[in-house]
Amino acid sequence: MPWNASLSLDYRLEAPRTLLRFSHDGPLRVLQSLYPEGCGICHNVLVHPPGGLVEGDTLSVKVNVAAGAHALISTPGATRFYRSKGQPATQEVSLTLAENARLEWLPLETIAYPGCQALNRITLNLAPGAELLAWDVTALGLPGAQQAFDSGRLGQCLHWPGVWREQAHLDACDLSLLNSPLGLAGHRCMGTLVLASGTPMSATRRELLLDAVRQAIGTHALAPTTGATCPDERVLVVRTLSPLVEPAMDLFKHLWAQLRPRLWQLGVTAPRIWGV
Repeated sequence: MPWNASLSLDYRLEAPRTLLRFSHDGPLRVLQSLYPEGCGICHNVLVHPPGGLVEGDTLSVKVNVAAGAHALISTPGATRFYRSKGQPATQEVSLTLAENARLEWLPLETIAYPGCQALNRITLNLAPGAELLAWDVTALGLPGAQQAFDSGRLGQCLHWPGVWREQAHLDACDLSLLNSPLGLAGHRCMGTLVLASGTPMSATRRELLLDAVRQAIGTHALAPTTGATCPDERVLVVRTLSPLVEPAMDLFKHLWAQLRPRLWQLGVTAPRIWGV
């Protein structure tokens, strides 16, 4: 029987504090709100006790950040799509930001196990003045455990309706896509980092942010398989390919630390869970 779970997070600015109110159904929880940077920025960790999704399971996370509030969300472990013989397992994330809201969506990686049938979707909705800094890192198989992604399918979609859409259909049988230099080039981990702005960024701001990101990429081991661009004046995107998860996560954490001070004049206060 499918094991479904949903979690709704609503952040409100009740000056000077960003407060979280939430509701849940099924095995999906949010841990205590933390304020390591002061009361204006609320840090939370999402927990899914079963640890993974199997045939027919659905995880649904809805995040709403009200005007002026600032939230940072991470996870303590990877999202795992396990082997399935029937209906796909689905993770759906909806991120909605009101005017001048800020959200940092910084989960750990998603792992597509051999034989999985999986869908992973993220939908964005930003009002004017809102800004989102988010990433999505996906590993195909478990190279460290000698479990190659030799069967299964994964569908991915990152969508801001009317502005930007990225979509992929990854089939373990499609060796041309997985191994071609025009595809994943033999890599089994891919990541996307996005800065989304509800108000179009000026050309000067876009160039300054791109320069900072490209300089940071240039000093990293993944520089040959990483690129940054602005496909729209409201979106900055970094894409990377890596043989393993750890270098990709290291790169994105490094870029996050470069962007945060430039975007919001904030220090680099990493989520506590990253140090556990």
